[in-house]
Amino acid sequence: MIAKGQRTDTNNWGHVFMLSSWGFAIVVASMLFLYLGYKMDSWLGTAPNFMLGLFLLAVITTIMALFHEAQGKNKQ
Repeated sequence: MIAKGQRTDTNNWGHVFMLSSWGFAIVVASMLFLYLGYKMDSWLGTAPNFMLGLFLLAVITTIMALFHEAQGKNKQ
């Protein structure tokens, strides 16, 4: 029998997979927004304003989403 606060080995692997998927989401979102910012800067001639701005926007929003999901799991 497992006590309420204990985690099983299967549950630990679920956390590892969840964190690795969030890492993948952060990388994909930041690279996509970095590319879009680069294209906007080359089109408007404003390098590197949009590139850096969209990159930071992607990183901050994905980390905030990760934080909110962790808060939700913490309340359970």
